[in-house]
Amino acid sequence: MTGGVTDHGAQSRALWLSTLSFTVCFAAWTIFSIIGVQIKKDLNLTDTQFGLLVGTPILTGSLIRLVLGIWADQYGGRIVNVAVMVTAAIATWLLTFANSYSTFLLAALGVGIAGGSFSVGITYVSKWFPKEKQGTALGIFGAGNVGAAVTKFLAPMVMVHYGWTMVANFWALGLLVMAAVFWFMTLDDPELAERRKSGKKPEPMSAMLKPLGNMQVWRFSLYYFFVFGGFVALALWLPRYYVGVYGLDIVTAGLLGAAYSIPGSLFRILGGTLSDRYGARKVMYWTFIGSLICTFLLSYPATHYVVSGIKGPIEFTFALGFVPFMVLTFFLGFFMSLGKAAVYKHIPVYYPGRVGAVGGIVGLIGGLGGFVLPIAFGFLNDVIGVWTSCFMLMFVIVAVSLAWMHAAIRAMEKQVHPELTKPRDLPELEALKLPKARSRKAARVLGVAPAGPHTS
Repeated sequence: MTGGVTDHGAQSRALWLSTLSFTVCFAAWTIFSIIGVQIKKDLNLTDTQFGLLVGTPILTGSLIRLVLGIWADQYGGRIVNVAVMVTAAIATWLLTFANSYSTFLLAALGVGIAGGSFSVGITYVSKWFPKEKQGTALGIFGAGNVGAAVTKFLAPMVMVHYGWTMVANFWALGLLVMAAVFWFMTLDDPELAERRKSGKKPEPMSAMLKPLGNMQVWRFSLYYFFVFGGFVALALWLPRYYVGVYGLDIVTAGLLGAAYSIPGSLFRILGGTLSDRYGARKVMYWTFIGSLICTFLLSYPATHYVVSGIKGPIEFTFALGFVPFMVLTFFLGFFMSLGKAAVYKHIPVYYPGRVGAVGGIVGLIGGLGGFVLPIAFGFLNDVIGVWTSCFMLMFVIVAVSLAWMHAAIRAMEKQVHPELTKPRDLPELEALKLPKARSRKAARVLGVAPAGPHTS
């Protein structure tokens, strides 16, 4: 453990209560994925307006992550996390007083404060564990994403029986209770305790922001835009997708949406463990390749074909069935969960003293994905009119991410091993170390010799 920590009980409580508090915050952060469907009907909103509504809390939670992460580094994650939960609880309760689209958007901005708990928790938890265990620890913490599934399981049932306002009231109460439990059962992180003991002042914000000039940080941010922003966007959008495409009621749609959210959350623990064991880079390759395949298959729209056959037209329809769709989204959530853990495995390793700032900006960009993408999904529905257009957009994002990652890794490998930059047209001949004359003769035999004075 960092800083010579020997209190294993405090370390364990810090991890598990941080995870539980993040779960509660995430449940509140994604509350519009369920109550938003009813609000859409009540206000007769378009898909674009609905996308903006469900994405607005994600905007707030994303934009404040950088500042909250820095404050967690400076003043300790414990007090900042409690402040986030109390503020989010007040905002969620005030949501029940909204009565128009504009007031719902305003209230949604306040609810989004709950999403800022991520960068606070990442900073707080990372300070309790050594580098070789941070992947697993942060993976466990990140499993708090399962809060999205909690909302999808419980909110529809509460809403059907008591109305959507009671959902907001219950979720606000849960945040307050969790804030009290967290405050009384956790301790300040070891680094903060040691700094207070020595009387050392926290570093200024300018020093914390210095790593943000590195392109590597923004590359990590793009990865997280897909694996986390895409996860949040689909967690918000899938209930609407199930209702619109398959004609399900909101309770069933919420339960099936949870089938995507659960693996997209719990398998994050596995992603952290695999990142510790095999390396985060390898896990990112698994993530992007698997997601590329899933989004490609999900992108294909329902199509009716007419083929001119020998005996007349042959008609058939290709459409992704309900069960295959659910299976593919399950696997997509699985690969995303591995990637979410792998991205944050990089940060304490490359920037050990700047986890709050770097983790904050990566979380900010990732969270912005959760804001931008639902709006983009709704816009594509309104403009293109194809339900699978959301997955087409996801396919493009993951393809760009994979290409950039591979190009960056190849560039780094060439810096470490300059010999990789040399021409390797005939590596077999180079290995045999044949004289030039014999090499040319062999090349002619192989039919690959360039045209020139020595070729015939």
